[in-house]
Amino acid sequence: MADPGKQDGLDAVDRRIVQELLADARITNAQLAERVGVAPSTALLRTRQLSERGVVSGFHAELNLPGVGRAVQALISVQLKGHNREEIDRFTSRITTLPEVVSTFHVSGAVDYLLHLAVADTDALRDWVLDYLTTDPVVGHTETTLVFNHIKGNPGLLP
Repeated sequence: MADPGKQDGLDAVDRRIVQELLADARITNAQLAERVGVAPSTALLRTRQLSERGVVSGFHAELNLPGVGRAVQALISVQLKGHNREEIDRFTSRITTLPEVVSTFHVSGAVDYLLHLAVADTDALRDWVLDYLTTDPVVGHTETTLVFNHIKGNPGLLP
């Protein structure tokens, strides 16, 4: 019988490494090893294996958006007029390259996409919607919601 703690292929050491990396991706290997309770060589090997297996897909810097002049955030629901694969691919490849777009979600339900934007001010937001969404022939409807506060969840929910 399979070990119930390894349904996802992660043992207790892997889980601790992942949780420590989620808490601080800049942690040194020596600190990681100490916190997890393994030798530094083990921590390094396990971290490399987690990356190679795709469990850890990257290490990222987190920006303070107002600190870089992007104080206004919004979520924009986008409903497309049609679902032609060529038009969808054109839309997504264009939208995801725009610097104001923090994240793009292709979703099910009444809308097709949710866009997370960060811009300088509400005038810039209005202009962005007009320039990049309302003028796009595949976009049928948009709805913009201002973000007052973003409270992060816990992406490291490992049992």
